[in-house]
Formats: sequence, structure tokens, C-alpha cells
Amino acid sequence: MIRHWKPLLLFAALATCSLSLALAQAPATPPPLVDSASGGPTNSWRPPSTAVTAAGTTTTAAGNLQPVSTAPRASIAKVTNGTGTLPNDGGQVWREYDITPYTLRVTSTNRPEQAIVDWILRETGYDAWHNDPLGILCANGRTLRVYHTPQMQDSVSEIVDRFVNNQTEAQAFGIRMITIGSPSWRSKMQQVLRPVPVQSQGVQAWLLSKEDAAMMTAELQKRSDFREHSSPHLIVQNGQSSIIAASRPRPYIKEVILKPEAWPGFQPAMAQIDEGFSVEFKPLLSIDAKSIDAVVKCNIDQVEKLTSVMLDVPTPAAPRQRTEIQVPQVNSIRFAEKFHWPTDMVLLIGFGIVPTPTPAEPTSMKIPLVSPSDHADLLMFVENRGAGGKPPSITRNLPPNVPARR
Repeated sequence: MIRHWKPLLLFAALATCSLSLALAQAPATPPPLVDSASGGPTNSWRPPSTAVTAAGTTTTAAGNLQPVSTAPRASIAKVTNGTGTLPNDGGQVWREYDITPYTLRVTSTNRPEQAIVDWILRETGYDAWHNDPLGILCANGRTLRVYHTPQMQDSVSEIVDRFVNNQTEAQAFGIRMITIGSPSWRSKMQQVLRPVPVQSQGVQAWLLSKEDAAMMTAELQKRSDFREHSSPHLIVQNGQSSIIAASRPRPYIKEVILKPEAWPGFQPAMAQIDEGFSVEFKPLLSIDAKSIDAVVKCNIDQVEKLTSVMLDVPTPAAPRQRTEIQVPQVNSIRFAEKFHWPTDMVLLIGFGIVPTPTPAEPTSMKIPLVSPSDHADLLMFVENRGAGGKPPSITRNLPPNVPARR
């Protein structure tokens, strides 16, 4: 009997040692919590007021994350304070230009000085201000501050003079948007057109006298495929931009959102494309007001068709349910270029065969819009009419040529 009890005594001793070791490794029991209202202990456990998380943030009793430290992030790159003076290894000089003669008379925008900065960057090149030698260009409503080489200062001075010159105040421009169904009009008008270089592919530009431009539009109006979309009389501040635009939203079903809790189990997600055209015109006259530099931008968006796609949206009540979404096929034209021409000439831009900005139905107030399917030869006439803004009179006839045809 004694021999049978020895293994049991050994097992009991080992169990006692294991229990002692577990109690030694267990954390100390937290003290009982005290209810602030009654002063007695409470049985509900509460988290500590703050605790640091693994992500390096602290959490409060309310559970909101708070940053551990607000110290700035240490920079990886080596940063120094420099020499404390502007480098002039390229012979840079500091100049401040008074631009109040321009900014005080332009009231169509809150920051007219931005036009001066934009034209300087456009004429001198953006790289000239972001590479060596160091250059600084900034402006407020009163002063334009420039730090650059003397050669660059001369270019900036010439541009600033074009803005502050009183002879180049608000100018009137005539911009006419015309479409012709066939480009055959060129055969008759070729003799009065003077080509000018254009960088954009598929686009042509010409210069013609104001008398020839008036006669040309009169001849084009006789064609059955002639259509004029806008002939605004714009008053544009020198250096500022003016926009001619007309558009309408074209809605379509972009996708479906599943909603099993509501009938029919899904909801169509709608989207829209703004279909139409816009023309932005930004002129800058020379100091003697005998020539014009102008940036012309034209955007046309046309939804050619909406391709339907059927999707399966099964539900317990309708396991074979399907619905339709639409994928738009869009034809877009983007044009932006700068032109230079004399003020006594008319600039004619031919955009080629493009989606046609056409009048809508009579019930929609005849707002110019893009037709769903039409294409035509789009022409844009740009004419400076000076401060008075009177259109030219017709003084002579065009030379005889082949009659217009479709």
C-alpha cells in the first residue's frame, strides 16, 4: 500500500509547484473602483484616463485619439539656413514695378495683378523662373516685385508697360462663331486669305482685312449650310480673359448600387456630362496699340452615343433580375494657342470638321448647344473694334469666283 501512494504524493507536489508559479506570474489584482457619487466600491470596470496605443497615439476616457506629440516631423533632407542673402551669380537685380494704373481701373476681377504674372510667365517661359539663375516673381494689388537678370528685367518691363499704358484700356472685340456644312467655301475665299502658322494639328488660321471679312461673312450667309452660333460684342480689359460658353447636362446611368433592404434591391447611380462648347479669349495689345497678342482656347464636348450594358442584380424575390447602365462615347476637342496680328486685320481660325455647336429646339430658348450627331467646319472670326467698337462698313465687292456649293 505504501508503494502505491508514492506516485500520488509526487503528482500532488508537482501540481502545487505549477500553481505557485502561475500565481507568481499573474498580474496584481487592481484595487476596487470607488463610485464618486456614493463613495463606495462599484462593480463596473473603467478604462484608465489615458493609454498609449501601438500606433503612437493616446486614447482618452471618451475614446478619442489624441496625438502623443505635436513636435514637427524631422526632415530627411539636409537643410541649412543658407548665407542670408539672395544669390546673384547671374547678375540678378531687384526691381519693383508700380502696377496701380492697371489694377485700379480693372474691376471685373478681384486679383487683376494675376493677369500680369500670367503673361510674364507665358512670354518669358516658366523654366526661366524655376532654374538657375535664381528668379523671384510676385505681385499684389499695388506692386510687382521681380528679382532676375537685367535682360529678364527688360522683358518684364516691356510687358508691364503694355498693361499700365492708358492707350490700351478696355477694348471692344467682335467674336463670331460660324459653321459651314462643307469646307468647299475655301475655293472662293482663297484670294482674300493670308495664312498664318498654327502649331495645333488639323487647325488653320488666316488674316484678312476688315472689309474682306465683312464681305466674306455676307457671302457665307447665302449658303444653305451656314449657321451662326454667337456674335457677341465683347468689352475686354487688356490682358484679362472673356469666355463665351453654352452647355447642357447630359444625364446617364453610371452604375447601380445594391440595396437588398429596399425594393427592387438596387438603386441606379446617375451621372452627367456637360455637353456644349466654350471659347476663352485673352488679348494683350502692344504699347502702340497697333498689334495684338491673344490666347484663344476652345473646348467642345459632344456625347455621340450612350452604349447600354445589362447587369445581373439578383434578389431573393427576383433571382433573374437585370438592369441597364450606360457607357458614354464622347467626342472632345481641345484647342489652345497664342496668336499675334495687327489690330487693323481680322483673325480667322478654322478648327476643321468638328462637333457642331448648333441651336437647340425652339422650346429651349434657342441656347447654342452641341448637336448629338452633326459635324461641320467651325470658323471663328476675331476682330478688334477699338474703344468705340463700331463694326466696319462694306466698301467693295469680292472678286468673281466659283459660286458657293454644298
